[in-house]
Amino acid sequence: MITVFGTGTGAPLSPDPALSSAGLVVGGRRHLDAAEALLAPGAERVVLGPLAPALDSVERYIENEKGQGVAVLASGDPGFFGIVRALAERFGPAALDVRPGVSSVATAFARVGLPWDDAAVVSAHGRDLRTAVNVCRAYPKTAVLTGPGAGPAELGAELAHRSTDRVLVVASRLGDPEHESLERVTPSEAAARYWGDAVSVVLCLDEKRVLAPVRTLAGPGRPPARWALDESEFAHRDSMITKFEVRALALARLGPRPGDLVWDIGAGSGSVAVECARFGAAAVAVEKTVDGVSRIRDNAAAHGVDVRVVHGAAPTVLSDLADPDAVFIGGGGRELTAIVTACARRTRRSVVVAVAAVDRVGAVRDALGAAGFVSDGVLLQSSRLAPLPGDVSRLAAANPVFLVWGVRPHTESATSATSLTSVTSLNEGVVE
Repeated sequence: MITVFGTGTGAPLSPDPALSSAGLVVGGRRHLDAAEALLAPGAERVVLGPLAPALDSVERYIENEKGQGVAVLASGDPGFFGIVRALAERFGPAALDVRPGVSSVATAFARVGLPWDDAAVVSAHGRDLRTAVNVCRAYPKTAVLTGPGAGPAELGAELAHRSTDRVLVVASRLGDPEHESLERVTPSEAAARYWGDAVSVVLCLDEKRVLAPVRTLAGPGRPPARWALDESEFAHRDSMITKFEVRALALARLGPRPGDLVWDIGAGSGSVAVECARFGAAAVAVEKTVDGVSRIRDNAAAHGVDVRVVHGAAPTVLSDLADPDAVFIGGGGRELTAIVTACARRTRRSVVVAVAAVDRVGAVRDALGAAGFVSDGVLLQSSRLAPLPGDVSRLAAANPVFLVWGVRPHTESATSATSLTSVTSLNEGVVE
């Protein structure tokens, strides 16, 4: 049997037969030192560095077991972005006896007096920081498990000019009565500081929206029950809006999800950006008209989502934006080919373009092909029911629209969202 002890946030280990009788004890140096008086004198100690060699040591010990068990020392709740996942994958859940402590995320939210059943939690430990940044931009309450190169300074630097309404709560040495620290800072202030290696977790909060309504499903919210919303659900001018039939296919090709960043170029009403944000993606709407910028902000507020609005013309203004996962281009005029080229150069996954003129389809496909994308497209023609006198209906044809999309080859479909749900992190587990 492998017994996994979570020490909580600074809480000392208590005497336990599974610990005192263990023939092999695995843990970070700090954990081993703290538990020294509770271990059997002849127990073999393995100080954790890389995870794989430690698991190999456990496997070799079990194969030659002489009746003594294995103890693994972890911090916090080892089943929450922790060592339990790796152990269960290697040895099976039945081989584990897990004694969880209190996670750093639970402790940090407790310290600031907030519930966290409605929070997004993302691990940046050993991963690309951009996923955590995009989640922080999309949700009003996020906890980020930090790691080397992905701490408060790096997170603050990415958020400083892109999410002006966020506050960071930097929690360090949680559970240590003498050194525990929680500091509220702006992203800019966080970026200007050196925080060392004692940070446990960073809370990223929109303090105007930290209390969501009570619901039955934990997390920042369910996916939307419907999408491709009717045009009447958005403020728009003279029907200058991506029609819902086109928007439905565009969303399917964009694939917005938590951890993604999506650009909506020539956003108009911002309907595509808003719908992407409703799926949990961070969204940027680029619009060159002043009244359009105002409408996008109003539409985002009406739907309760965060959309960053950039006033300016593409492709010029794109250089200051973070690289996107997917791009929708709904306008561009004479600059359309240049915009497609610029977006294809920057995007990680896909570009979707809506055009009304057949003459531009070839140029769009050429631009996507020149960037190495695999392209495809469809002409969308729809007719909606329209009333006629006498309580009867006719079919009213909408203007046909070409939807052209390009996909970067060999794109890993699950890359950007994995650290939200399924990848083991050592930050809440064993390496400290």
